[in-house]
Amino acid sequence: MTLEELPERMYEQFAELGQALSDPTRLRILNRLCQSELSVRELADPLGHSAANTSAHLQVLRRARLVTKRKEGRQVIYSIASDRALRLWLALRDTALEQIPEVREAMRKYASDEALLPDLSGDELLEKVKGGEIELLDLRSSKEYESGHLPEARSIPHTELADRISELDPDKTVVAYCRGPWCVAAIKSVQILRDQGLDVRRLPGGVAEWRSEGRTLDFESHTARNSQ
Repeated sequence: MTLEELPERMYEQFAELGQALSDPTRLRILNRLCQSELSVRELADPLGHSAANTSAHLQVLRRARLVTKRKEGRQVIYSIASDRALRLWLALRDTALEQIPEVREAMRKYASDEALLPDLSGDELLEKVKGGEIELLDLRSSKEYESGHLPEARSIPHTELADRISELDPDKTVVAYCRGPWCVAAIKSVQILRDQGLDVRRLPGGVAEWRSEGRTLDFESHTARNSQ
């Protein structure tokens, strides 16, 4: 390759990266891998895809250097390649949220409710949690929680919430998060808690956004106080 050919080669590489991001299934995979590393099967089942189809998508993402893999026994485990790859996904997502009218309208209709927490910096949030004003609740799966969560967050997976509401402190404001601003589990869970009389707010971001700000995740378990 000559110096004169360099720009064309660069644009070809950039286009390959764009092509990797051009499929909705691959974007869903990236969003999940921003939460924790997962096997092919753990990715395929929630997507409703075969393992072979999911593997094909993962290979495209891997060629674009957006994900990495490792072997664990007979399983292949995938993870987001870097914080830069994570920020690329968030930039794509947030640009769509701001620039595409159909996306903005869908968010306004389904994900812009009165329980959405106003802008609150990470430091302010943690200060209120440590000061006892807020109980921070992670609604993701136990595996995702154990792979890293916001500091001081308690884990109650959304699938277990109905049976574990009594573990939450009724005298505190509960701030819940899941996998992002349009996470259906978070929206539904907040409504369940509000119906039970709790003061609940939904954090629009979560682990991916926390990491993108250069903040450190916590890996220790925090047991929610039983109020009974």
